[in-house]
Amino acid sequence: MGKTRVVGRLAVLSFAVFLTACGGRVGVTDPDSERIVGDGDSARERDIRTGTTLGEALRARRNQESIVRVNKYIWSATLQVLDFLPIQSVDPFTGVIVTGFGTPPGGGRAYRATVLIGDPALDARSLNVALQTRNGPASAATVRAIEDAILTRARQLRVADNRL
Repeated sequence: MGKTRVVGRLAVLSFAVFLTACGGRVGVTDPDSERIVGDGDSARERDIRTGTTLGEALRARRNQESIVRVNKYIWSATLQVLDFLPIQSVDPFTGVIVTGFGTPPGGGRAYRATVLIGDPALDARSLNVALQTRNGPASAATVRAIEDAILTRARQLRVADNRL
């Protein structure tokens, strides 16, 4: 049974490699094209003019997934500033940090945070913080204070890194 499964997987892999090597075009239309689809060109001519090969599409997808678009200073600063919150999930490839409820030192209210770091730039637009209390969303002033603390710490980390 195990040998049959391996042979089947090899057959599928061989077929995929064969299709990639054929160089056939995938019908991806060009949004900037001035010509209207169906203006007399055959489907193959349109695909060749505006498409991409299957191999190119697979390589682009693989390269796109391997690129990390998260600022390392904001990432580290976020983990340091929110270290009082228990981490539930972390994904450095998408830049998402989700925490559970925790109480800050010297505070009495429990918070939960979801952070999205959406850009490699060390910029306020790269950071999105959503804070919740057990009774609903936290105040805008609290969210702004957390964002400011994270960005300040990120700048400190960057300055310290450049001294080395």
